[in-house]
Amino acid sequence: MKANSPWVFLPLVGFVLLAVLLGSGLGRDPQELPSALVGKPVPTFSLPSLMTDETLTQDSLKGRWQLLNVWATWCPTCYVEHPFLLELAARGVAIAGLNYKDDSAPARQYLAEQGNPFTHVIVDADGQLGLDLGVYGAPETFLINPDGEIVLRHAGDLNARVWQEKFAPLLEQGSQEGGA
Repeated sequence: MKANSPWVFLPLVGFVLLAVLLGSGLGRDPQELPSALVGKPVPTFSLPSLMTDETLTQDSLKGRWQLLNVWATWCPTCYVEHPFLLELAARGVAIAGLNYKDDSAPARQYLAEQGNPFTHVIVDADGQLGLDLGVYGAPETFLINPDGEIVLRHAGDLNARVWQEKFAPLLEQGSQEGGA
């Protein structure tokens, strides 16, 4: 191969393309997972309640601003997040729980021992609703508007910083628009 052949530059071009591809991901927040469902209704479902004998549907997530928190007893980060959920519930924030790929008996025991911040808890034993929502794992939290549409998705634990930066401004805006 001659020194002035265009093939000499192929490794350099490949390296530059790889560097650009990898570099573009460095500035991204790993908690920011895109959701194709933002602005769309919660997917259709009909699943049992963890705490009552009723069947819950997507209509259970309509009528008010609320959070849909994906959690499980097998999730260590959910234990870290739980006290903040209790604090939000004490402040009057409506939170629906989605018990994701979990066993119901330990989940009920967990809520009895740790406190229950949820207005109702949807049992998603096989994970199908989580799959429909695009859940990567627990915990994840969705902000749902009164029309039952997903406004925001946050992967990872919900804490005071995340609440102030992401959720509170959207709730304030929604209440100013008359949708609270």
